[in-house]
Amino acid sequence: MAEVLEVNEQNFEAEIKNAGKAALLDFWAPWCGPCKMMHPILEGLAGEFEGRAVIARCNVDENPVLASQFGVTAIPTLVLFKGGEQVETLVGVAPPEELKNRLESVL
Repeated sequence: MAEVLEVNEQNFEAEIKNAGKAALLDFWAPWCGPCKMMHPILEGLAGEFEGRAVIARCNVDENPVLASQFGVTAIPTLVLFKGGEQVETLVGVAPPEELKNRLESVL
């Protein structure tokens, strides 16, 4: 089963921007309760979209430049990419069905 990819400032270009696939990137922190609620949802999406989309997360405490680049002011913040370009941003916990639909729309 696919795992949620850990993205940081060093691998963002390769893993998200130049991946050639749709991507969902979750900006999170280990101390954030709602962020912890998102992790099992992301794990499920990683399995369901394996080979079709990148499901990843980025720790905002360890990667403040990347979080700032995407205007992250609250977490969890989920950024959807198509062709390496940001197409949508969601703030807060999102239900799995909503995320599935949004991912499907950019595949």
